[in-house]
Amino acid sequence: MACISEYTLRKVIQGDQTAFAELYNHYKTPAIKFCVSLVKDEEEAENMLHEVFIKIWEKRTQINPELNFNSYLFTCLRNLAFDHFKKMEKSHFIRQQYMERMEDRHIDEIETEEAKIVRLRSAIDSLSEKRKIILKLNVEEGKSYQEIAELMRISKNTVKNQLVKAKQFLRERVDMAAVL
Repeated sequence: MACISEYTLRKVIQGDQTAFAELYNHYKTPAIKFCVSLVKDEEEAENMLHEVFIKIWEKRTQINPELNFNSYLFTCLRNLAFDHFKKMEKSHFIRQQYMERMEDRHIDEIETEEAKIVRLRSAIDSLSEKRKIILKLNVEEGKSYQEIAELMRISKNTVKNQLVKAKQFLRERVDMAAVL
């Protein structure tokens, strides 16, 4: 590949957009091939090429037309590829840490739920026999206050009061144990 002329580079340095387009078109294909050979991703290679040429345009006044522009361009692309690899490695590491934290959190949540169930069972066991039966009929078997009252030969109001007291007792015991 022939190098771009010093005259074209001087025009780019002066802000000539046509000369810049010529510079870009001259290096586009070999630069993309070079980037693809490094990052193995054509889209990322094109992004890198565009990023480097944007920087070249922004810093065009700092270009020395007497130096080898070809070497400068490919060194910039290589450095950008290395930066890309560093970002990928960091991104992978961060993603891995996130997944590990989420897994730990999930395990903690399972342990917390299991502990709540144990506390709840213990609290249910400490209910009076009558409240235990009323709670079981209502919660596990889905019976209404009226059905429970008829089964146990007590008033519907007693069923309601016993359930309210049982649930309040369970809430307090489970919440209290969680604090301790």
